[in-house]
Amino acid sequence: MVDQLFSPSIQHTLDLVGIFVFAISGALLAVRKNFDVFGIAVLAEVTALGGGLFRDLIIGAVPPAAFTDLGYFITPLFAALLVFFLHPQVERIQLGVNVFDAAGLGLFCVAGTTKAYDYGLGLTQSAALGLATAVGGGVLRDVLANEVPSLLRWDRDLYAVPAIVGATMVVLCIRYEALTPLTGSLAAITAFVLRLLAMRFHWRAPRAWNRRSTVREE
Repeated sequence: MVDQLFSPSIQHTLDLVGIFVFAISGALLAVRKNFDVFGIAVLAEVTALGGGLFRDLIIGAVPPAAFTDLGYFITPLFAALLVFFLHPQVERIQLGVNVFDAAGLGLFCVAGTTKAYDYGLGLTQSAALGLATAVGGGVLRDVLANEVPSLLRWDRDLYAVPAIVGATMVVLCIRYEALTPLTGSLAAITAFVLRLLAMRFHWRAPRAWNRRSTVREE
């Protein structure tokens, strides 16, 4: 077992902030895809909660937190309602949304890793579920919207790599008994900063060496 990094009230607040921002990104994609109000709500819920649901089902933390805490379920609906009525204004502050999304990525990769380890998984498996917690909702969002997941597209700025780095830092701290609120926060901040730098400088993962593809690049 690892000690809880933050007090329950602080952790709950951080979770809700991350859920809200992820839900905004899902709702915005639904608007761009011309979904109706139900589709907007569904995509907001899936984006916000998908990664955590996947993690909780894998580790046996049932019922998942999304179904035991009403705030987790209501927050994405509030985000969907906001986007439904104010999506032009929300689009104009997309940069701010991206910044908070990066913060959510850092927070969730750390929280997901520590929770998976607490439920008995090994270090490598815990890091993998930390990554899934951070990016799983976005993958489900893109699949439901009939898009190639951003996680798999070469022409998108690094997203999974910062989460991998953050989760790896957490398991290394666990391995050497150095996981504290300070080191956990440092891991989340590192993932956050790497994501911001990737957006600023358009860092992308390399493609296959000596690639000879006939697929048209989009």
